[in-house]
Amino acid sequence: MQVNRDNNRMKLIVMTQPTFFVEEDKILTSLFDEGLDCLHLHKPGSSPMYAERLLTLLSDDCHSKIVVHDHFYLKEEYKLRGIHIDDSNTPIPQGYKGKISRTCTRIDDLKEVKRHVDYVFLKSIFDSQTQTNEKSSFTANQLENAAKKGLIDRHVYALGGMNIDNLRWAKNLGFGGVVICGDLWNRFNIHQELDYKALIAHFEKIRKIIG
Repeated sequence: MQVNRDNNRMKLIVMTQPTFFVEEDKILTSLFDEGLDCLHLHKPGSSPMYAERLLTLLSDDCHSKIVVHDHFYLKEEYKLRGIHIDDSNTPIPQGYKGKISRTCTRIDDLKEVKRHVDYVFLKSIFDSQTQTNEKSSFTANQLENAAKKGLIDRHVYALGGMNIDNLRWAKNLGFGGVVICGDLWNRFNIHQELDYKALIAHFEKIRKIIG
């Protein structure tokens, strides 16, 4: 099976917790300081007021590495990296210029979706570590066949249950990137803890594996 060799490393994306919390700006700043290239700000159903508050607590350098999943006006207002659409069908906002990505749930849709975006999240690779009702949608055989057909390539990023144990598998299969969420945030209890050293240390381990 062919290894993805685009720039000799996979892209690493961290997706935020679905809810806002007190230490979030400090943790995100630390992750950027440790080399995080791209953060997806994903807070389903939340008010834009809270996203604005978080963004004002982060530096301009951080803003250029953030992609938003909703409240797309924030992209221009804070000079963010781009926008992300959480399905394969919703139209791109009229007049939008800039980087765009999408989430895709079907292998059969990848070829068409890839033509119109910078990269695609293929969702539910493994069981979600944050949403217990989100289970894996694909067999290993289906994913291997998709890779052989060129459907999985440097423009397709693995989302869903990605963790320190399956990163090399994703890299070897040919995914251009991985999206980390639960494997990182499960290292920190947003309701009880203030010390996030374990989370940052885990991020450093992930980065080393990504290479």
